[in-house]
Amino acid sequence: MEFPEGLKYSKEHEWVLVEGSTATIGITEYAEEELGDIVYVELPEVGEKIVKDDPFGAVESVKAVSDVYAPVSGTVLEINDVLPDNPETINDDPYGDGWMIRVELSDMDDLKDLMDEEEYSEYVAQQKDEDDDEEEDEDESDEEEEEDEEDKDKDKEK
Repeated sequence: MEFPEGLKYSKEHEWVLVEGSTATIGITEYAEEELGDIVYVELPEVGEKIVKDDPFGAVESVKAVSDVYAPVSGTVLEINDVLPDNPETINDDPYGDGWMIRVELSDMDDLKDLMDEEEYSEYVAQQKDEDDDEEEDEDESDEEEEEDEEDKDKDKEK
């Protein structure tokens, strides 16, 4: 899984490319892989103000609908016009052609709360470990339920 250098990353799995006072925002490869095939993208309007940590759009996949959270605050300068008709572009190229919006940053301090690629890579590894632990817990509870069923069947036979 790729986490390009030079980008900033949020805990909600958005990436930010900062050029002067402009930020380009998209979702990470981890996010698009978790979502699966993306079939619909909802983006804000140009001129709209987005607020750090608030949803600014949504991504719908074959699995789920997920809000996309603003990693920074600012005013939308541009949206990726390709995405409404070709949402799968996010799956194909999340850090390139799959960018979502460009904003004029209203507070450069917002960037201090974001992670670099090394920190984000560690964060994703922790997320995967937690997901694996949850799956193991589900498997164990399924096995316990099956054992309980077997015990009930044996009791009925007596």
